[in-house]
Amino acid sequence: MPNVFGSPHKGSEPRHEQVVFCQDEASGLRAIIAIYSTALGPALGGTRFYPYGSEEQALTDVLNLSRGMAYKNALAGLDLGGGKAVIIGDPNTDKSEALLRAYGRFVQSLNGRYYTACDVGTFSEDMDIVARESRFVTGRTVAHGGAGDSSILTAFGVYQGMRAAAESLWGSPTLRGKRVGVEGVGKVGHRLVEHLREDGADVVICDVNETAVERVRQRHPEVEVVADNDALVGTRLDVYAPCALGGSLDDDTVPRLTAKIVCGAANNQLAHAGIEKQLADRGILYAPDYVVNSGGVIQVADEIEGFDFERAKARATGIFDTTRKIFSLASDEGVPPAVAADRLAERRMSAIGRLRGIWL
Repeated sequence: MPNVFGSPHKGSEPRHEQVVFCQDEASGLRAIIAIYSTALGPALGGTRFYPYGSEEQALTDVLNLSRGMAYKNALAGLDLGGGKAVIIGDPNTDKSEALLRAYGRFVQSLNGRYYTACDVGTFSEDMDIVARESRFVTGRTVAHGGAGDSSILTAFGVYQGMRAAAESLWGSPTLRGKRVGVEGVGKVGHRLVEHLREDGADVVICDVNETAVERVRQRHPEVEVVADNDALVGTRLDVYAPCALGGSLDDDTVPRLTAKIVCGAANNQLAHAGIEKQLADRGILYAPDYVVNSGGVIQVADEIEGFDFERAKARATGIFDTTRKIFSLASDEGVPPAVAADRLAERRMSAIGRLRGIWL
């Protein structure tokens, strides 16, 4: 079990500000809300509804995801901290109005320290239900004044990051003629395929969900399909785009990668610390996941002040410049891009968070 309350060792990352365990027996709700940091403002992060094998797995996931959100929001230039929530269960069988509204009560009880939104297993329609019990909900449907599906700008932002990586490696911000492997063509992945095909890239896909694969096939019959991620990693690629669950880059995957760029939408792609160095040692340019997949959080964050799609899209376009800046910093400081991104985020959280010491 992760040591939630233990004192951090000297030089290690700080602990989470708050971890809330939520239970409502009548509806079956079992949820965990983790707030990593509010240095830049209220914590923002989605709610993941997933059938975890144990409470320990759920806790580990929410702690990792909430930390990633703090860094993501910082590099996206948002005045928001990082948080995340997980609901333990199968969204196909366990989700109900009562459960979602019970969850909304717990979100409301935090009184604005945490804003929730969609994630794996939750949708804008679910957020409308949560919002019946809480004011601190984003990612709602357009009919209820929300931004709608955040995967639109998530995919757009990943594409911008991929363009920046292509420019850094090949001298031009385009994927035309490149072979891109997309692992997972669900909410975000199928939209990323659209951007890639419009840019002239050759695309190879895989997904455990045959329905998702078929949706892409019907629109783009020219797209190549392989059996699974193991086959995708082993095929010849210029770019590998993990767009499913995290941990896809591990000690087994990295040595077999033929791609020269890794850039995808999945959170926490690096299975453990040190993978970023393995990628760098092999000459593989890694675009940090929480940088390039921040288009979605930019979209739902814009909703807080009254959603305007063009304003949000303009901000998501800036992911291109942020990714370039990270590659430049990595080169100047002689570190992998993942380390450079962390440093940039930490510098902003420290510099802006410090201002809260100026009493008003």
